Amino acid sequence: MAENAQGLTRTLSDFIVSFEAGKIPPEAFEHARVAFLDWVAVTMAGKDDPLVHKLIRYADIMGGNSQSTIIGHKIKKSVAQAALINGSASHALDYDDTLALFFGHPSVTLFPALLALSEWKEKSGRDFLTAYLVGLQAGTTIGASAGFEHYMVGWHATATIGHLASAAGCARLLGLDRPQVSHALGIAGTQASGLKRVFGTMCKPFHAGMASEAGLMAAVLAGDGFTSAEDILEGPHGFFAALKGAEQKEMVGRLGVRWEVEDLAQKYHASCHATHSPLEAVWGIVREKGIALDDIKSITVHSSQLALDAAGKMHPGTGLEGKFSIPYCVANALLRGVTGMEAFTDEKVNDPAVKALMDKVKVVLDPEIKALESRVEVEVSDGAVYSGFSDILQEIPPLNVKRERIASKAMDLCVPVLGSEGAKRVVDQVMDLERIPDMRRFAESL
Repeated sequence: MAENAQGLTRTLSDFIVSFEAGKIPPEAFEHARVAFLDWVAVTMAGKDDPLVHKLIRYADIMGGNSQSTIIGHKIKKSVAQAALINGSASHALDYDDTLALFFGHPSVTLFPALLALSEWKEKSGRDFLTAYLVGLQAGTTIGASAGFEHYMVGWHATATIGHLASAAGCARLLGLDRPQVSHALGIAGTQASGLKRVFGTMCKPFHAGMASEAGLMAAVLAGDGFTSAEDILEGPHGFFAALKGAEQKEMVGRLGVRWEVEDLAQKYHASCHATHSPLEAVWGIVREKGIALDDIKSITVHSSQLALDAAGKMHPGTGLEGKFSIPYCVANALLRGVTGMEAFTDEKVNDPAVKALMDKVKVVLDPEIKALESRVEVEVSDGAVYSGFSDILQEIPPLNVKRERIASKAMDLCVPVLGSEGAKRVVDQVMDLERIPDMRRFAESL
């Protein structure tokens, strides 16, 4: 798609409005179904997190129309409240997908709003998935343009970029025209916020819900004639000027040509993605060399500044803080071999055995390490040192493997809530989502 002289906001608005669903390749839709299944699973698993119950009580206090389903609770709240609550629930466990160019977690900002809107407006499964793919593409283009500096100065891109991605997807789903889409991006962009300082607290998952709700609100308001700047991204005092970044022409050229959904990295450990490469690297060394835990003298993890900022809690005291601790995640994986939700409790984080192993883990800043890469060195008692490397964002399995792994993950997370038959029914429905004529029934089944 050619670059528009009026800037990135206009270019993206044209793409959101005019790109034909029929031109999206079938494989992209299949990736989207897998992503949605993963999102449903982590939302179901996070439904009883304390922050979710607090947000439901808040919604009770505020009141409103019963329009959209709160997943796993057999209740409905307003469309906006459903986006906020389900979005927060889906990021509560930090078990959801990430995308390198988005610099964060895209699906937890898109699916909650799109599902709430689709239930309310009785949209089809294909319309729902199309809006997700278009919104993800727009959000990734903005994320790549905002760039590394945007994240490093303290902005949580899941929140900031998520506002705009959600607005893009919701605008597409509602069928807004080009000026309305530009205004929706403007309304979302002026609200965009979220600071990394709150990592390890309830505010991090709240960012996802907040972004999803704000994007939905932006699209609904814009559809009713609510105005904003039409150059929110590139304009003077706009998003890039204030929050860092500049249009990347290479990314603009990929609109409608390459679908970033293919690069989504789903999680198979229930912790911050910055902990995954160290965990996989150390696991690989210990397994390959047959190293006994008692024989480990020290473990040195070479990490980037980005990874340290996200997961550099050296002395976690709670299960939630453990999700953002490279030393804990490495020690827990070696000691227990279990890295799902059950690994991140206050009791397990404070277990003397895991703390003793954590004392052997040293995390160092290495300027040669980029993004979420990690190089790990394991020194054993006889002085030998073994090295391993992992880059979790580049080690994405092919679609057929990803589909099987996410289906298995979904069963693990949904069976405790829905039972075996109910969980299998959800998996089957999602994998056939494009055939669903009305998303309301599907949403209510959750």
